[in-house]
Amino acid sequence: MSNPLLSPWKGPFELPPFAAITDADFAPAFNQGLAEARAAIAAIADSAEAPTFANVIDALELAEGTLDRVSGVFYNLAGADSTEAREALMRDLAPKMSAFSSEVTNNKALFAKVEALWQGREVLGLEPEQARVLDLYRQMFIRSGAQLEGDAAERLTAVKSRLAVLGTLFGQNVLAEERDWFMALDEADLEGLPEFVVASARAAGAEKGAGGPVVTLSRSLIVPFLQFSPRRALRQKAYEAWVARGANGNAQDNRAVAAEILALRDERAKLLGYASFADFKLEPEMAKTPAAVRDLLMRVWQPARAKALADAAVLEAMLQADGIAGPLEPWDWRYYSEKRRKAEHDLDEAALKPYLSLDAMIAAQFDVAHRLFRLDFTPLEVPLYHPDARAWEVSRDGEHIAVFIGDYFARGSKRSGAWCSAMRSQRKLGGQVTPIVVNVCNFAKGEPCLLSYDDARTLFHEFGHALHQMLSDVTYGFISGTSVARDFVELPSQLYEHWMEVPEVLETHARHWQTGAAMPAEMLKRLLDAGTYDQGFATVEFVASALVDLAFHEGAPPADPMQKQAEVLESLGMPRAIRMRHATPHFAHVFSGDGYSSGYYSYMWSEVMDADAFAAFEEVGNPFDPETAAKLERFILSAGGSEPPERLYTQFRGRMPGVEALLKGRGLLDAA
Repeated sequence: MSNPLLSPWKGPFELPPFAAITDADFAPAFNQGLAEARAAIAAIADSAEAPTFANVIDALELAEGTLDRVSGVFYNLAGADSTEAREALMRDLAPKMSAFSSEVTNNKALFAKVEALWQGREVLGLEPEQARVLDLYRQMFIRSGAQLEGDAAERLTAVKSRLAVLGTLFGQNVLAEERDWFMALDEADLEGLPEFVVASARAAGAEKGAGGPVVTLSRSLIVPFLQFSPRRALRQKAYEAWVARGANGNAQDNRAVAAEILALRDERAKLLGYASFADFKLEPEMAKTPAAVRDLLMRVWQPARAKALADAAVLEAMLQADGIAGPLEPWDWRYYSEKRRKAEHDLDEAALKPYLSLDAMIAAQFDVAHRLFRLDFTPLEVPLYHPDARAWEVSRDGEHIAVFIGDYFARGSKRSGAWCSAMRSQRKLGGQVTPIVVNVCNFAKGEPCLLSYDDARTLFHEFGHALHQMLSDVTYGFISGTSVARDFVELPSQLYEHWMEVPEVLETHARHWQTGAAMPAEMLKRLLDAGTYDQGFATVEFVASALVDLAFHEGAPPADPMQKQAEVLESLGMPRAIRMRHATPHFAHVFSGDGYSSGYYSYMWSEVMDADAFAAFEEVGNPFDPETAAKLERFILSAGGSEPPERLYTQFRGRMPGVEALLKGRGLLDAA
């Protein structure tokens, strides 16, 4: 029988034939994809023809077609619905894919052709997008070691291979820890929990086969448990298990893995001539230098810490009023903060959630996209990779734009967090290719699924990334969609969150899942008035993580990352009752690959822009202003990496913003 991954995909919109694909199909498909790619690369490098943009860059763009197609399916499934076979193949593929990448960038004949084109670029008559792509290809080769010779080149290849293996291992260890741990609850332990938490705990228990309700390490279950459970001992047990992921002294312990990753990253940077890994990693980003990152983070840290300490004093007084001597502990913060929010803002999350059903918030994100960009979303009845996933055709004025897949519920086979990816990215080279874009979340499953306000923001956030992919309009896949600087990529996602807080969006879509009644006006007002509530906590836990990440990569690699983490937090004066959002042993952003390594700050760098970007709509008095929306699509959402991000943002807004908009948006301006 033919391999469905390698046969033409003839279904609707050329979607992968998920129903026909088995785990056994992936390894031979990767082997063929790698073989085809190697042959294509060799043909480009060994050609006797004089190098042209068409026979080098265009050819490179199309050289890995089969490999890209197979990878797009496999890595999406491996993250969203892992199996033992998929995990084993990921471990096997990590060094193979790294070796192939090194083969390409170490190919001296190939790099010589790229360099010759770049040196003669002024006379090639390139379009602006082509010139940008050529610059980025040359940068990729050089930063991958193309100019190294002999032992240095060989060592860099070995380092990158080992890093690929370790990144895969780190992520799989975290997934195993999250999959295996749960805390059983008896009926008395459900006392004080809202019905939505009880329902989620029962659903999680059914999935685990536990015979009763449980708390798992899924954020959408453990956070509300910490918010509402009056049983302090259970909160402590759950919280300590949550923050101990990857540091339990078992086969999944990630502390030594993190130390080796940091040492190898430092060696990689030194081989390439950089003072530190942070210097290497930040060079192509908007921030450029570790000093610029530190300056931003510290400008935010001081007011955030002051606000958090003031809040901690209030919460500790509430703890003591309950007859507990104190001090306030990390497993107490969310519980007393929720009580305080209810008291000060008359805002009860248990009363709020019935107005934020998943289906209603999906309709809201689609409605906003329609009003801003004229996009229409039509449900598709097609086989997908899991029964929980669902799909829509995305069109505009009758023209097909993309397929969007949403996979929203937590399960043991899915890694934690929320993310956006593309099974197929947009490009025009070689014929118009429309994207297949996936949003993955980890919401607690329920009938119906009711979201917290933070969950709803996450939904909008990931859909902002999806729009960046779906509205991409470039020729070259190399710069398509979210293929932009890491500290620019969060701009579309964080910007889109603002529309969830537009009153008319909530008035239209935040309706009670049973009665259909709109959210009461006074509740809506209280919700929006409380928009900056507890931002001291949220900002401190984030900035602490970003500063630890930066410290790991800025100087000599620490032999003991946990000791280094402790030293950084002590030097900052980290409030006792707040922990890093992601402690080192489960800091997947930083250690499950290089994506956000020395780059976790980028959410905040982008937030400086997103606060200013939404102000462009506020300044014209219309959150759906067509002219501003058209500029946003033209210069941000459709442009991909076709120009440097500073230029794209300036074309949209006329200038670069300052940090004040961020502080104002988080309610920290008065504390600055």
